[in-house]
Amino acid sequence: MDKEMVIDLVTEQMARIRKEKDYTQDRMAEVLGLSKRHLQQVEKNRLRLNWTQSAAVCALFRDSDILKGTLGDDPLEILEVVAHDELHLSVERTIGGKVWWRTSVKKGTFRLQQNVLSQHYRILDEENYRYYSSFNKEEAKRRLEELSQLSSPY
Repeated sequence: MDKEMVIDLVTEQMARIRKEKDYTQDRMAEVLGLSKRHLQQVEKNRLRLNWTQSAAVCALFRDSDILKGTLGDDPLEILEVVAHDELHLSVERTIGGKVWWRTSVKKGTFRLQQNVLSQHYRILDEENYRYYSSFNKEEAKRRLEELSQLSSPY
């Protein structure tokens, strides 16, 4: 996944995101800092959002079921990984990936999971704290190896 794909996915879902929130076009345009005409053109697929506008939609509507169904359970994480190529996080608790994630490798107390929608990877510990996210599988495996060695008592 890259910026263009995120832009396309968010653009395609604009009308549904707005309707899910029960916003008028006037209200949605105001919240996003767009003109109503621009929003109408986006909803009719005549214009695309840009990266900044797509990021604003993901940030302001991060709890949207439409966005979660399109980008995965944490739209902001997807944005960060796309923008930075990888994400070293301060350790943050997750719900463990029961819906949007499949575990591909376990190493010690850590596991590498892949998002079924965005295809990006993350590393969680046994208590579901997230340590790392990336689209690069080899880098994620390398980081998993490092983390498992750091946590090993031997």
